[in-house]
Amino acid sequence: MSMRGHLMSITGPSGTDPARCDEYAYGLGDPAGILVLRYRSAGALEFGTSRQDFLHQLYWSPDGVLSTAYGRHSGFVGPQEALWSERAVAHEVRAADRQTVYRICLRQVPEALAELRIGPVTVGGEAARLIETIASPGFGESEALIARQRILADLHPSPEDVADPRALGLGHALAVTRLMSHDPGDATRLDEWAARLHISVKSLQRDFLREFGTSYTRWRTGLRLRAARVLLGSEPVATVARRVGYASPSAFVVAFTKEYGQTPGRYVRALRDDGR
Repeated sequence: MSMRGHLMSITGPSGTDPARCDEYAYGLGDPAGILVLRYRSAGALEFGTSRQDFLHQLYWSPDGVLSTAYGRHSGFVGPQEALWSERAVAHEVRAADRQTVYRICLRQVPEALAELRIGPVTVGGEAARLIETIASPGFGESEALIARQRILADLHPSPEDVADPRALGLGHALAVTRLMSHDPGDATRLDEWAARLHISVKSLQRDFLREFGTSYTRWRTGLRLRAARVLLGSEPVATVARRVGYASPSAFVVAFTKEYGQTPGRYVRALRDDGR
């Protein structure tokens, strides 16, 4: 069967229909082809327990957090990373409302990911730029296939620590945020991250201000609330509060309401109304 036949068998997301889904396919008759599906979510977007037996898949969102589950593992990936899944591996991916998700389908495994069946992978700056570039109207196939090679060369298994951020081509703050995105409820303090990186607290705080224009504490709050938006609607508020690091549901409700101008309960009701 040709790659085109395999690609067209992909199961779409469940939950609320996306506000938009654009398809960009290049070289579908060749094993070295690529299909990029770009979804823009209206409400919660769910790629439910999915097992694609013909295609390897990469899920990446440049503007939000993705909730991921496979086997006994559940966690998150942020914009610096994507979830990689080899063919025939069951997985779930969930995005929040008003979020862009790229689903990249391949028949070839990137060399650097040959030993990784499923898990988070770093998305380098060039890969991020090229994914968004080829997912645009009028892009030539030959240029897109060259870009595909460069995208795959810029994907690497995510390390489990922040000991040497330079190995990822990251600054210290970016290295911390990459790891924090895996677990927004992580209670590690700024001084503890600085100690693990062997730098001063002031240096790390300055790096956060330089990279994100805000403090570590404020960035962490934003991460936790973005992750909460992915989970709300599928888990109770108390469970969501605990998973994203709040000591009590009431503290979570206060922070969420301050950020978004509505309580988590009203937010969930609005999502359900939009999904009707």
